[in-house]
Amino acid sequence: MRTKDPEAQYQYLVRKQRMALEEYAAHEIEWADDLLTWYRARKLDMPDDEYRVVVFFKNHEYLRKPGSLTLLHSMYGRMMDELPESTPEIAFDLLAYRFRMYAEILRQGGYDLWLSQ
Repeated sequence: MRTKDPEAQYQYLVRKQRMALEEYAAHEIEWADDLLTWYRARKLDMPDDEYRVVVFFKNHEYLRKPGSLTLLHSMYGRMMDELPESTPEIAFDLLAYRFRMYAEILRQGGYDLWLSQ
């Protein structure tokens, strides 16, 4: 039996983590669309921080910023443990809060979305 080269072995070992991050990104892109729809339905202006995170997911900017998606995924896990259970009355507020926290985490993590402005 032949052994795999180190690169192929590494890719094999991280496949589950990669799949989990891809599923997380797809999930957050759907939530970004929902947040845009909710703001539109309520006829409110979306705050800049939340909008930039929505664009971050929709434009797949996490692909150009290595480590940013992992950072957001770990923050998502912590928030789901700490935030109250979502109900129809507070679902919008929880989602908006989550995207505000994503913006703050990206800023603190060095993935500043605002450097170009």
